[in-house]
Amino acid sequence: MPRNQLGKRRKPMESSGIVPGDNAASNMDANNGFTFTEVNSAKASSMKVISCRFSADGKWLATAGHDKKALLWYADGLKPKSTFEGHTSLITDVCFSPSMPYLATSSFDKTIRVWDAGNPRSSLHIFRGHSTCVMSVDFHPNRDDLICSCDGGGDIRYWSIANSDCAAVFKGGSAHIRFQPRLGKYLAAAEDYAVSVLDVETQACLHLLQGHVKPIHFLCWDPSGKYIASVSKDAIRIWTIGSGGNGECIHELSSDNGHIFHSCVFHPVNSSLLIIGCEQSLELWNMTTNKSTTLPAHGGLVASLAVSTATRLVASASHDKFVKLWV
Repeated sequence: MPRNQLGKRRKPMESSGIVPGDNAASNMDANNGFTFTEVNSAKASSMKVISCRFSADGKWLATAGHDKKALLWYADGLKPKSTFEGHTSLITDVCFSPSMPYLATSSFDKTIRVWDAGNPRSSLHIFRGHSTCVMSVDFHPNRDDLICSCDGGGDIRYWSIANSDCAAVFKGGSAHIRFQPRLGKYLAAAEDYAVSVLDVETQACLHLLQGHVKPIHFLCWDPSGKYIASVSKDAIRIWTIGSGGNGECIHELSSDNGHIFHSCVFHPVNSSLLIIGCEQSLELWNMTTNKSTTLPAHGGLVASLAVSTATRLVASASHDKFVKLWV
């Protein structure tokens, strides 16, 4: 199947209100003006890097992975600032508080740690309670006190930073979790072949997004909080969520020739573009035209992607031990 014919065309994606910039085109043909360029690269570890996230203002980037450490970088120039050590096993996920100078990490050691980003000497909080490896962690976008985590056994836990305890426990996520941006009304949680969209206040499952035939291992929301992208090894699906959304899959991209999908992020400027992390490459998929382009990127699997809407930078973290910035 030709590269520009991948997947199944559903219907055009509704605009999320993001205004394309000068270098964002209606398709991803470089001859038509779209560019996506590496601007910085740094070795982030002596082992595999599997997670990266920007701070809310885009000034900081955090990376973490198999070496059990989290690194804080100046996003401008990609220079290292601090190292956070304390976990006894690999770190699976990292995230920033939206308004406080806090960094959270989850680990195979069954704990979540919250750190003062300005003081890496020791963690502020260590949350224990998961009975197996913690796979993902996320801060609520507008409630400084609330973080959420999930483990490999399917437990989702809410944690109160103020009280240093677990506020709630329920089932539904074993691989990846992400709060809806800005509003934080919903929590998206991936477990096996489905994504649960949960009401944060009631914990009720509002939508069960099904259709993948292989386990889902990565989720991301678009900046408006209307759409969710879910990633399995062989497929990407885009779902409608939010006002008027009913959990419908509106776009699907299927891999070909053994192409492996692992991570994704919506382009910070052009809402019709999805950037997909693959084995050694990035796939740039225009969901409106249903065309994609492959861009060589790393020497290993692109395990995580992150975006800053403040600076319009995209970060990629890879098993090749490097982190890169793109614009």
